[in-house]
Amino acid sequence: MNRYARLLLACATLACALGAAAQDKPSLKILVGFAPGGSADVLARLLATAMQNDFSSVIVENRVGAGGRVALTQVKNAKPDGQTVIVLPSGPMVMFPHVYKKLDYDAVKDFTPISQLARFQFGLVSGPASNVKNLAEMIAKIKADPASGSYGTAGAGTVPHFLGVLLEQSTGVKLNHIPFQGGAPANNALLGGHIGYKFDVVSETAELHRSGKVRVIAVTGLQRDPQVLEVPTLKEQGIDMEATAWFAMYGPVGLKPEVLARLEQSIMHAVQQPAVRSKFLALGYEPIGSTSQQLAAAQRADLARWEKPIKAAGVTLE
Repeated sequence: MNRYARLLLACATLACALGAAAQDKPSLKILVGFAPGGSADVLARLLATAMQNDFSSVIVENRVGAGGRVALTQVKNAKPDGQTVIVLPSGPMVMFPHVYKKLDYDAVKDFTPISQLARFQFGLVSGPASNVKNLAEMIAKIKADPASGSYGTAGAGTVPHFLGVLLEQSTGVKLNHIPFQGGAPANNALLGGHIGYKFDVVSETAELHRSGKVRVIAVTGLQRDPQVLEVPTLKEQGIDMEATAWFAMYGPVGLKPEVLARLEQSIMHAVQQPAVRSKFLALGYEPIGSTSQQLAAAQRADLARWEKPIKAAGVTLE
């Protein structure tokens, strides 16, 4: 066999080997139930890029509708082969079961937890109308003038709405929830002095806080938020209340252990990459990259945590 023939044979052998290796790697489709450019979409696309080497291909598809429920239903009905998963915030998995009279899915029984991706907390924000500097001043002012206890959110049934209910239960003060059609109108109302307070994701409020236009007077996590390190937690101010939200990846129920392990390890490796971590932190999210068991435990804890305030608020949606 001459040199040219040997070269052709070697190339053919290499091509077959690469083809077989590619076939060993499954494809992965990550569904996002929200519009492109939103937080869940951005995180999903960061992960998709970081996970490319572990799969033959990784694509992100946006299936928008019903607060993420359209995409969730599609994942619920997908084959349990690990090739269709979803990235979503915690609300549909820990709050919707208490809020909606009827869901097309069971948040525990219909899905396989894969990994908690990132965690974030909220800030209690004081606006020009309230002009208070800390939680003690807020409580004293509302007790003296109950009409001053108005707080705005991006809508009824959202996490910030129920944070207000939790704060009522924890402090004994009565707050007046004012729902708006999104975060921007709530911000405008706060800045315009039409409401006294607002609960919001810290990353959405940090710049306004630094500029002095509003004041974050407490954060809801167990630890201070790096974006506003000078702001104490609720617990530091004597209020027994803690609440965070998170993003996670789920698959359909029935994933085989080896399939789950592949996904779990790929995500944990992706989130540990410095470029991914730095981008998560820049968005205001604490990178996690948990195990499947850790995500399942976090979901159970938050399902229990939100049941009481949601029932106390009497909010039910169709």
